[in-house]
Amino acid sequence: DPSDKPPCRGCSSYLMEPYIKCAECGPPPFFLCLQCFTRGFEYKKHQSDHTYEIMTSDFPVLDPSWTAQEEMALLEAVMDCGFGNWQDVANQMCTKTKEECEKHYMKHFINNPLFASTLLNLKQAEEAKTADTAIPFHSADDPPRPTFDSLLSRDMAGYMPARADFIEEFDNYAEWDLRDIDFVEDDSDILHALKMAVVDIYHSRLKERQRRKKIIRDHGLINLRKFQLMERRYPKEVQDLYETMRRFARIVGPVEHDKFIESHALEFELRREIKRLQEYRTAGITNFCSARTYDHLKKTREEERLKRTMLSEVLQYIQDSSACQQWLRRQADIDSGLSPSVPMTSNSGRRSAPPLNLTGLPGTEKLNEKEKELCQMVRLVPGAYLEYKSALLNECNKQGGLRLAQARALIKIDVNKTRKIYDFLIREGYITKA
Repeated sequence: DPSDKPPCRGCSSYLMEPYIKCAECGPPPFFLCLQCFTRGFEYKKHQSDHTYEIMTSDFPVLDPSWTAQEEMALLEAVMDCGFGNWQDVANQMCTKTKEECEKHYMKHFINNPLFASTLLNLKQAEEAKTADTAIPFHSADDPPRPTFDSLLSRDMAGYMPARADFIEEFDNYAEWDLRDIDFVEDDSDILHALKMAVVDIYHSRLKERQRRKKIIRDHGLINLRKFQLMERRYPKEVQDLYETMRRFARIVGPVEHDKFIESHALEFELRREIKRLQEYRTAGITNFCSARTYDHLKKTREEERLKRTMLSEVLQYIQDSSACQQWLRRQADIDSGLSPSVPMTSNSGRRSAPPLNLTGLPGTEKLNEKEKELCQMVRLVPGAYLEYKSALLNECNKQGGLRLAQARALIKIDVNKTRKIYDFLIREGYITKA
């Protein structure tokens, strides 16, 4: 606060940084504002040719990206707004975001071992320092809130986020064993002991129910879609290991389990890199410049080989030129979103399935003409299409975009039908690509 500093000796105004301190006068210290200093103000023993210091707090103290002035502003804002109100603290500071204020304060003023006065605080700071190197895990993420009896609600086993309960709990009928129990004074010792045993059994079932809930919550299994998307970022080999080791996740915590999976993912990457380097060595390559040229030529050779293979397969199975032209025209109609005008006929005489008749099917009145053509072409009932469309729209709005792989994970139907629905929604502007 400028009022906490002595005023300028020249104009008696509050000193605003930067200001000047005479290095030869004092005590008490002799301060001047920049205006009085530039005018060459002199007073008693102070002369304009004295050596001086420029006083400013524009230098780092605890963090290179935080100046001393910002440190003081942070402490003042926390004092004014209260600990934990980081949005108000950031608004008062105006130079840092909410996340930056919280992270900096917790790191340097709460968990800083220099400010700790007991061995316990030092131990906690060391544990926090070790935890920073672990895999980030957010078990308290707000789960999605799907509508009742929707596809996502069924995938979440009927979980209700507002109540942190399931529609059907584990051992859902455990309470039935207690509904007819009544403790009365006339009970014999054996009957009383039997009733108490039933109550103890019920308590053990409740403990098991809570244990399963804790495992689901700690490992982030409520948001199943997000969990599956995180799992797919691993290579196929690591995904298989992930699936195998999932049953052991209940034994260890979420961070330890993720560390175990990440370590195997790193091992897989190292093995693949070693194999690639061994391939270079076998080919006689000794530098990475030559390796880039080798990779480019190898990719070109693979593409040419694949083209030759595809051409030979097409020539093997398509001998009739008219049937080939008819098939190409039909595929062009399908790709453009129109109903195929000519049914495809193979040499064996088999015909493709006719378009679906939507007359009288529930939900048809909610579709526009293009959506009706799509449902007829892919033979999909309107109710199912509307449910798939809603699921894709919600996921796109949540993620800010949607990939084809994510769409296939959301709707468990034929992959070709999923692609046609995905391409149609992209073309019509309902969703955007990620």
